Amino acid sequence: MTLMLAFRRATMPSLLLLSSLFTAGPVMADQAGPDEASILANRDSGKDWPSHGFDYAGTRFSPLTQITSKNVDKLGLAWSYDLKSTRGIEATPIVVDGTMYVTASWSVVHALDAKTGKQLWSYDPKVPREKAYQACCDVVNRGVAVYKGKVFVGSLDGRLVALDAKSGKKVWEKDTIVDRSRPYTVTGAPRVFRGNVIIGNGGAEFGVRGYITAYDAETGKQKWRWFTVPGDPAKPYENDAMAKAAKTWDPKGKYWESGGGGTVWNSMVFDPELNLMYIGTGNGTPWAHRKRSPAGGDNLYLASIVAINPETGDYVWHYQETPGDNWDYTSTQDLILADIKIDGKLRKVIMHAPKNGFFFVVDRTNGKFISAQNFVDVNWATGYDKDGRPIEIAEARSEDKPFDAIPGPFGGHNWHSMSYSPKTGLAYFPAQNIPLNLMEDKNWKEHGSNKPGQPMSGIGWNTGMLINAETPSSKPFGRLLAWDPVKQQERWRYEHVAPWNGGTLSTAGNLVFQGTADARLMAFDAGSGDVLWQSPMGTGVIAAPISYQVDGEQYITIAAGWGGVFGQTQRASETATPGTVYTFKLNGKAKMPEFTQHQLGNLLTGVKYDPALVEEGTYLYVSNCVFCHGVPGVDKGGNIPNLGYVDKSFIENLDKFVFNGPFVSRGMPDFTGKLSAEDVEKIKAFIQGTADAIRPKK
Repeated sequence: MTLMLAFRRATMPSLLLLSSLFTAGPVMADQAGPDEASILANRDSGKDWPSHGFDYAGTRFSPLTQITSKNVDKLGLAWSYDLKSTRGIEATPIVVDGTMYVTASWSVVHALDAKTGKQLWSYDPKVPREKAYQACCDVVNRGVAVYKGKVFVGSLDGRLVALDAKSGKKVWEKDTIVDRSRPYTVTGAPRVFRGNVIIGNGGAEFGVRGYITAYDAETGKQKWRWFTVPGDPAKPYENDAMAKAAKTWDPKGKYWESGGGGTVWNSMVFDPELNLMYIGTGNGTPWAHRKRSPAGGDNLYLASIVAINPETGDYVWHYQETPGDNWDYTSTQDLILADIKIDGKLRKVIMHAPKNGFFFVVDRTNGKFISAQNFVDVNWATGYDKDGRPIEIAEARSEDKPFDAIPGPFGGHNWHSMSYSPKTGLAYFPAQNIPLNLMEDKNWKEHGSNKPGQPMSGIGWNTGMLINAETPSSKPFGRLLAWDPVKQQERWRYEHVAPWNGGTLSTAGNLVFQGTADARLMAFDAGSGDVLWQSPMGTGVIAAPISYQVDGEQYITIAAGWGGVFGQTQRASETATPGTVYTFKLNGKAKMPEFTQHQLGNLLTGVKYDPALVEEGTYLYVSNCVFCHGVPGVDKGGNIPNLGYVDKSFIENLDKFVFNGPFVSRGMPDFTGKLSAEDVEKIKAFIQGTADAIRPKK
């Protein structure tokens, strides 16, 4: 059987399974806090939420005790605020001196009175909507940094903007992108360490070289830049770390043409005592190891934890969690610093639960491996040896056979935030499985390959893998885990109805808070996992809650809005309320906003098509549409409509939408010059043909 025939036979059931899972000029800024001293002091008081992970260690643990496991059932809404967004909300709000700063999709910043929810100002960086297709995983933003009277935000199109914290007026702006010919994006929250604003970027699937950059918080002057993977070996390496890394890549793969990957798009934490910052690095590009490095090699510093001097940008040490990444196993998930007793000795550690399914404990002083244990089922490795290298299963790197990657590229744990309670000694994070089957793509030859059937290659993805060449056999799930990092074992779990649940907050009140894919905010007993309270949200929740105090009252806040890469096509709730900030307090009496029901139209019918075009249309749809719109008629649609449930006039006139159509202003790609009129007819045939194939027979 040819690969093409096997793909054609497998595509329909595989796609069905996959889908079923699923403003003004510059002003001078006021020099009020927070600063390093106040952020450190706030660890004990918990009055503010001044940094992305609450503290520099990223614990997301609030020491506030007014709301406890004994009275959490008395929580009520204090206020809500409409973010005016229908796309994903991934932001952690920052609260400083009674003001909340939170971002919506398209990198829009809102400043609110943290007690009342009244808007103080908003700032829109006016991201060009036509850049949306370059964001693999929705037009999201994970929040701001606040430091000495300025608010810092990274825009989706790669700018770093400093705003006056009181007025929202722009103070300075810098272009963080080294090469504008490459489709870089910024979705992560900046961090400020030692007076430097530090920002990474995304874009690995599209072919970029990862790096992070530090800018002086006061002036915006670039202080340093550190690349995560080596560049073109014909050019001088930037430093010794890059020269060392280059020895682990095979130049025959011309990895620099695809950039190599390793983007730093999420986690950064800081130990002021050691004067070290720690970053998690991303996947390789293309995903397929042999395609980017034919002779093998670890491919440093992909899928690694890297320690860097935050003042100079000098490399200090690294630990690679997935050598020679072959499965999109990013290590960009939240890093948490803690001091814990292991074998009777207090150790300074980093805790990490990355995509690859193992929970790691690493010595943060030197990067030495301490322990790793899988927190979900895995089938790519049986464990880690004493030196901290994975014991791989050979089939996971098959050259010519499909492999049910467990976990798959969505990860056993993705970016959704983890928290750690020093009171219980447990880490709390969402775990999941979203079944995907991977197979090395023999037709992928070089960067920019765009052949029908190559996943999303029509808008620039370069995976070097076929997805679901066979139907995956694993089962989907989503759960909240409480994990003991010393014993490396699960303490308790809560099973959710679907994957892609939000991040966590743990508190000294013996509580863990988490938002869910099925549109709830829940409170759990931190010790036992018992459900103690919940409230409807009107939309699936993917971001993490926070807690703070104003005028003696403790508040719990969550920014809710369904989306992200999975949430673009899948949903687990029947509501589709726009992005909203919800804030709760004991005995809160505010009224919940009206919830909007998800409007699912009738299954598409009546579009005339030639059945002979369905097969070619399948490949074209996989290459241009599937990660945004899902499988026609099978999915309910996430925050992007499913094309099997739109009015037939849309599909009959599909060319008017794909060629510089009316939705470009909302982020839809313009396929002018990428698809032909004949291609569009084939895609139309696939859409209506799929709807007809699944329609119940009378």
